[in-house]
Amino acid sequence: MTNKKRKDELQTTETAEPTVIENATFESTLRANLEEIRNYDGIVGYILKNTNSASIDLKDPAKIIDYAILSSTTFDSTEELSKLFNLEGIKDIIINGKNLKMISLTIEKNRISIFLENSSDADRVLKRIQMV
Repeated sequence: MTNKKRKDELQTTETAEPTVIENATFESTLRANLEEIRNYDGIVGYILKNTNSASIDLKDPAKIIDYAILSSTTFDSTEELSKLFNLEGIKDIIINGKNLKMISLTIEKNRISIFLENSSDADRVLKRIQMV
């Protein structure tokens, strides 16, 4: 009977591992895509936030709080507008400012905001980030 218990334990462990590996692979692919996007011309930086952590990579670290507030406010406002106007399934948000663009989107449980100069190609960024 001892051998049988050990065999069952091994089977349970083997079944649980692929889920963790898949999550790790998704997260690492997402981060790798963001790092690649970060090297595009005109990209100011990005914020990646999920239920466990947040990652911020910006050219100007003095403005981290400003960008974090902008990102968070955008997601909150979008949720409220979505409820108010019965807009379901908003894929992404692009905000064009005087000197800056911001792309915000949610992929699974990850909220992503990418900040770029107005001259940068937002479509190229969206295509790359959605390849996850």
